Amino acid sequence: MALERTRVAAIVETVSANLLQGAYKIGERLPSVRRAAQAHGVSKNTMAEAYDQLVAQGLLQARPGSGYYVSRRDLPQASTASPHLAAAIDRVSLLREQLDRHYEVRPGDGRPPASWMEGSELRRHFSGLRATGPDADDFGYGSVRGFAPLRERLRLMLMERSIAAAPDGVLLTHGANHAHDLIIRHLLEPGDTVLVDDPGYYPLFAKLALAKVRMIGVNRTQDGPDLDDLRQKLATTRPKLFFTQSQAHNPTGGSLSPPVAFGILQATEQWGTLVVENDAFADIVPPAMTRLAALDQLNRVIYVGTFSKTLSASLRCGFLAGHPSLVQPLTDIKMLTGVATSGYVERFVFNLIQGGQYLRHLRRLRSRVESANQLVTDELETIGLTVRPCKVPGFYLWAEFAEGIDENALCQAAAQESIFLAPGSIFSPNRSAHARAAIRVNVAYGADPRLLDFLRKSVR
Repeated sequence: MALERTRVAAIVETVSANLLQGAYKIGERLPSVRRAAQAHGVSKNTMAEAYDQLVAQGLLQARPGSGYYVSRRDLPQASTASPHLAAAIDRVSLLREQLDRHYEVRPGDGRPPASWMEGSELRRHFSGLRATGPDADDFGYGSVRGFAPLRERLRLMLMERSIAAAPDGVLLTHGANHAHDLIIRHLLEPGDTVLVDDPGYYPLFAKLALAKVRMIGVNRTQDGPDLDDLRQKLATTRPKLFFTQSQAHNPTGGSLSPPVAFGILQATEQWGTLVVENDAFADIVPPAMTRLAALDQLNRVIYVGTFSKTLSASLRCGFLAGHPSLVQPLTDIKMLTGVATSGYVERFVFNLIQGGQYLRHLRRLRSRVESANQLVTDELETIGLTVRPCKVPGFYLWAEFAEGIDENALCQAAAQESIFLAPGSIFSPNRSAHARAAIRVNVAYGADPRLLDFLRKSVR
């Protein structure tokens, strides 16, 4: 196994050097796995793993059924020429300098130097996560923007979705919820009005309620927000922000269509409303799917992503991307409220991506989601529930019951049988009393025989 890894690493190093030296043009197809394996004297599995690592590093693009092609790497440059150097004369500048560390002599620092940590138990236990060069771990807070190699890798991943983010336009967070929290703190005040998807992302509703913000729901259809409803509510409420989710929508599973996306941007620009686009499930849907941030190029759209949905809920690692002029104050709020995110978590995620493990994990995850999606849809429709169709398989399905079903009573009855249901009312900021009973179904659990038996009895 160790020899196999060494061979993979050697191939990756050789092919990387060839690519960076211009041996292949952008968009050019590389030799097939079989031909490349013969050329390098290794097995096809070894060569495929090497190609996967090059895809994970953003050097190659995999096209199913076609092969591997050289990726584009022309990312936008930083919008600022040099770091801001200022005397630490207030709380913000003092804390910023302790994180970004521009000065050489540091008697004003709040922690011991890195040299004091040599040989410590911390260094020994975390040696496998260490980086080299300027981003090497010194057991401090780390940059307030987050681990630089991961931010750069995210910029490449965004380019695959046709979103060009500046280096100072990406901020790492503790997940999508943390990103939303920073945005709410910066842009909203008590009494402000915002628009949200209805049905939509219920943890966001809780954050907005905590901030004493007025929420108004925009009807969510199979193709995204209802444009007529959106235009009417923009004109009558003049909201500051519109929070929406584009692909594999939580909770309906729907996907944003190109015409609706154009309509959203035109309508929100007319009324001066910023858009916050949650793309939590981006890594399980095709990169070419429609994104508002790709059409807008982060001018009036703030883009939110996370790894917590596709890796582990315990790995609190996400990001937001936007115009640098907006990301900077969000960075300051992150610094003042939480100092920094975990460099250990961010290095761990970066290593999974860079080593190709994340790519292989996503392939398995997509396959499971696709199979479960179809199976659960068929089972629920056979029982008699109405399931909203999904263009691409996601984690969730939205299932509605026939008239006459009491949603609260249904959930209480399920709880008596140790079945946890997510009622439709939770996902609406102001649900009509006449709305049909509905539940959000996680496809990973939707084919459980106990659930299906319970639903059969309930709809009789």
